[in-house]
Amino acid sequence: MKDQRKRNKGKRWVSIVSVGTLAAVSLAGCSQGGGSAPAGTSAPAPAPAGTEAKQQAPLDLTVMLPIFKTNYPKDGSPVAAEIEKYTNSKIHFEWVPNASYVDKFNITLASGKLPHIMYVPDVKSPSFINAAKSGAFWEIGPHLKDYKTLSEANPVILNNSSVDGKNYGIYRGRDLGRNGIVFRKDWLEAVGMQTPKTIDDFYNMLKAFKEKDPDKNGKADTYGMVLVKWTGQWASGFDTIKLWFGSPNKWGVVDNKLVPEHQTAEYVEALKFMKKLYDEKLINQDFAVMDSAKWSDPVVNNQAGVIVDVIDTAARVDDKIHAALAKEGKDQPDVHFMDVLGGVTGPNGLRTLPTSGYAGLLAIPKSSVKTEEELKRVLTFLDKMNEPEMHTMAGYGLEGKHYTKVGEHIERSKDTALLESEVEGLNQMIPFIPKDRGLTVKQTPLRIKQTETIKENEKSIVANPAEPFISTVYSQKGAQLDNIINDARIKFIVGQIDEAALKAAFELWKKSGGDELVKEMNDLYAASKK
Repeated sequence: MKDQRKRNKGKRWVSIVSVGTLAAVSLAGCSQGGGSAPAGTSAPAPAPAGTEAKQQAPLDLTVMLPIFKTNYPKDGSPVAAEIEKYTNSKIHFEWVPNASYVDKFNITLASGKLPHIMYVPDVKSPSFINAAKSGAFWEIGPHLKDYKTLSEANPVILNNSSVDGKNYGIYRGRDLGRNGIVFRKDWLEAVGMQTPKTIDDFYNMLKAFKEKDPDKNGKADTYGMVLVKWTGQWASGFDTIKLWFGSPNKWGVVDNKLVPEHQTAEYVEALKFMKKLYDEKLINQDFAVMDSAKWSDPVVNNQAGVIVDVIDTAARVDDKIHAALAKEGKDQPDVHFMDVLGGVTGPNGLRTLPTSGYAGLLAIPKSSVKTEEELKRVLTFLDKMNEPEMHTMAGYGLEGKHYTKVGEHIERSKDTALLESEVEGLNQMIPFIPKDRGLTVKQTPLRIKQTETIKENEKSIVANPAEPFISTVYSQKGAQLDNIINDARIKFIVGQIDEAALKAAFELWKKSGGDELVKEMNDLYAASKK
């Protein structure tokens, strides 16, 4: 297999942000120092309303947030009241059931009666983009340097969450390096293999999981890796695997021009690898129709040994395996059945798939926050919400009531009704820059390894250089264009079409609006360089 790969092709993707560049950027943006500025900048000035805020009248705030339970913290409830004291504010919550939040968000935008802080679930939605471009929200990017914690925002994530390079809200951070490999540790030990390091090692692990009876039941009833269908915003296993071969992440840069990933030889090489796995029955034969909600079931049920997905899947799967064994009276509480790996090396070294790095925005409408002075007070509120004390309080509540401290960690109350009515949902007011500042629950060895691997992945992520650009062509024809590529790659993997037909589908993509999209994206890319 090594001979089939063209090891030098990926070297021309020099403009893709990768190991060295992103390592430096990520470290600069995610410094753990309480008030340190990103590398290359001067130390930020004190938050504009930092000391004076205590002498001012409390800041009246209406905050619109989704809620995932039927119960939720009320205005002035115990934890909310303590948050108000800490931030010198008076908060009115507009809780919206998560299932209907998008509809409520759009209705509220259209009404013009907006809260002071509004959670934006989809930064790239047409409704938010149109509102932002029409001036409905403050552009906060230029202000972030003036705040103690907000100044630590990661430049990569700011870029990803921008609209044409402008930030119309502060992102709610999540891990950039979250994607990787999750596998059955006990199976790997059973077949006598070491943790894979290369693409060949990864292939050999899948093959052993199919052929060497890893669950030791004497039956040929296992396979290597479980995949699910590719839909919507879900990152598939292929999205990670293609990077190992040197493919770009959605778009690459060649000769200072944006090129879609499927127009690269490395992308096709990755598809050939997936076809090989399918032909040898190392992956589930129904992957094209398998629901992502059932992704972990074959691993829990001793059918498959590998998932390429978000790394924290490992602990969830491990918990399910323990629960299943406990029902049979066979549990081993101190044993971890799962393990994690950031990725394997290919022709161009270790290359990992980043997340967007954020879960929505906290946007500030101009209709309710009318002046720059008012904006500064709202930003000061968000800056204080991002301090360690608020990470702990908004996330876990009050010590002695909602949690107890055990050493350097906390144990949450088992009174779920109490937590729902007084705590849950309040942490949505936290920007999470970086993710964890306050106290945390005690972690198992597996969860600690997950966290370490996710952080290490930031050094090797491959960014999408076109992430900030808003395409008119894509808004009109994106679904059709995506379907052409998705259908073709699935048919190629399962053997319904050959490579010539695959290339014909790529040509159809170009004629169906792909050429227009490439031109528009390159115009936006060129404009961003000026």
